[in-house]
Amino acid sequence: MIERAVIEEVLARTDLPSLIGSYVTLKRAGTNLTGLCPFHSEKTPSFTVFTGSNSFYCFGCGAGGDAITFVRRMENLEYPDAIEVLAKRAGITVRHTVETAGGKKYDRRRFYDMNREAARFFHANLHKDTPNARAAMDYLREKRGLSAATITHFGLGYAPAEYGVFSDHMKSEGYTEQELIDGFLCGRSEKGRLYDAFRNRVMFPIIDLTGNIIAFGGRVMDDSLPKYKNSSDTPVFKKSRNLFALNFARTACAEQLILCEGYMDVIALHAAGFTNAVATLGTALTEEQARMISRYTKKVIISYDMDEAGRRAADRAVRMFSDVGVEVKLLKLQDAKDPDEYIKKFGADKFRRNLEESRTRFDYNFERILGAYDLNVPQEKVKALAGLCELISGFYSSAERDVYIATVAKKTEINPASIRRDVERLLAKQRKEYKTKENQKIRQSTAGLGDKINPDFVRNPSAARAEETVLGLMLMREELCSKATAPPYSLVQDDFFTAFGKKVFAFLTDGSENRQTDVNAVFSPEEVGRITQMRIRRMQLTENGENVFADSITILREAVAGQREKDAGITLKSLTDIINRRKDEQ
Repeated sequence: MIERAVIEEVLARTDLPSLIGSYVTLKRAGTNLTGLCPFHSEKTPSFTVFTGSNSFYCFGCGAGGDAITFVRRMENLEYPDAIEVLAKRAGITVRHTVETAGGKKYDRRRFYDMNREAARFFHANLHKDTPNARAAMDYLREKRGLSAATITHFGLGYAPAEYGVFSDHMKSEGYTEQELIDGFLCGRSEKGRLYDAFRNRVMFPIIDLTGNIIAFGGRVMDDSLPKYKNSSDTPVFKKSRNLFALNFARTACAEQLILCEGYMDVIALHAAGFTNAVATLGTALTEEQARMISRYTKKVIISYDMDEAGRRAADRAVRMFSDVGVEVKLLKLQDAKDPDEYIKKFGADKFRRNLEESRTRFDYNFERILGAYDLNVPQEKVKALAGLCELISGFYSSAERDVYIATVAKKTEINPASIRRDVERLLAKQRKEYKTKENQKIRQSTAGLGDKINPDFVRNPSAARAEETVLGLMLMREELCSKATAPPYSLVQDDFFTAFGKKVFAFLTDGSENRQTDVNAVFSPEEVGRITQMRIRRMQLTENGENVFADSITILREAVAGQREKDAGITLKSLTDIINRRKDEQ
């Protein structure tokens, strides 16, 4: 645990606008600041920093909270780790002791230490004089051409093929079977037997931005499948929020970053001097990863295999990067399937020239579409034009679309006005589909559908909205937290309808004088955002007096009582149906 006084000092010495401004470009809007939200893709700013309350809220995605919440979400950290990051930024020393009873189930440091020990074991095993270890080393040194320095730099290793060798070592170091399972280093068979998750594989440690080993990837040494195996999500690892080698690349990618598909591509590029290369972790690029990359660079060169699957993945990545304001180009390599093979064949200098000649999304797809059709055949020309118009409609800038329309018109000898009309028709269709989806999202949100934070909301939106009004007033007016449990209100947890509402009410009425420092310890960043939303919504209204509070409590109690009567009726009907069925069966 971290002492409360230390947490309070960290918050007091953290200037929230300055902290958020290091990630987001903020502009003054009255007494507050606004900018594009770093937690979801948007083109119109909906993210606000409230300087008076030292808090933030996004009206688009619902993210909100204080400095601790912001760092937790931005850096994918747990509560204590976020405090340590802010403390270091403020020049404060934090002594972090582990709570042994009644606290969190996991201590993140325990998992970091366990992964580090696993990496040491794999690395040491790679250097053993055994047939399997020698084969793994030969694969890296001879087949892949990696130097001993590169192997050490990336901490590469080898997981032995023999059953139990790894798990026995880890247990001898004091780690329990359950810790090994929860850290995705081991698994348990249907018969209850512990087994090593990685066997007979070259191992690639995955390291976060603070230098902690958080997961592993493993490449098989025989013909078994899957060829590559990656850690599943664990208490310290979310594959959708991390990138391989970003811990090295972040200091070298200000000008541009190279996005690859696999570990070996990245390692080969780093070994050849291209230390600005990263890779996703066995999945397609996610919005979270795109936003993460946008914090370190404004230009990305995508180096994917350009087969059909690779093109689809590249197109999807281009759209994601476009949404977060990152310029994208695509790299096409001739006579090699990936950067690793290309550099081996032609050398680093030629690869560098290819980088300089990488093409925009339009140029790449323009050539691909033209190459697929014969423009001298009318029907083929029509198909090519349809593909090109669809390509142009995917660009946000109207000026950019005009440039590409002129290019297509010149190449195909078609009137640009005709091409423009086709593009506008596609744009109108896309806008209509987008509006329909947005309206559907609004209807679902209003009804509470898909609410992961408060899943009970959808069962009775009226009751849930009433309790959010009550809680919002308590969050806005501190004195109502103590008044709420006393006459004439005498509120108790059972007066609330949803489990989330009960939890927030209990938090607000526990008598603590340090809710600002405690909220992140009790709630997830997503839940803190919802709590912030309750407060913001009330602040936007003019009527927030105690009469509104009293009326809202009455509405809440009536709504909850009505739901309970309904639930009781359903239960009674179900019981009656069961009795009647049994009578019929007799």
